[in-house]
Amino acid sequence: MSATHHLDLTLIDGYLEALDISVIQQMLDLYIGQSKVYLLAIKDAGANGDQKAWQSHCHKMKGSAASAGLSQVHQKLIELEKSCEDRETKTKQVQTLTELNQEAIAVFQQWLIERVRVE
Repeated sequence: MSATHHLDLTLIDGYLEALDISVIQQMLDLYIGQSKVYLLAIKDAGANGDQKAWQSHCHKMKGSAASAGLSQVHQKLIELEKSCEDRETKTKQVQTLTELNQEAIAVFQQWLIERVRVE
């Protein structure tokens, strides 16, 4: 997938103008670590049928994804945050979200590598 599909390039390019590329890498690393925590919490909430926790954790990850410029992940979390599906469906939704998150992170990492080469 392309960077334009997964990333908010306007936001990230703005970061690049204001921050050193190493700071952007640190931001992405922080997001990667935090997204693992969020995904586990979302998965647990879905498996336990805890709608309030589901919405809360989706909301937190949604903000984190938006701040990191992961626009597709952010959009998916907008959908999932309000999801009232059964546990089985939520398990599938978490799997889809996890895969989308991994793709977006890989695209962002590739984007960073290309920027380092340019500098």
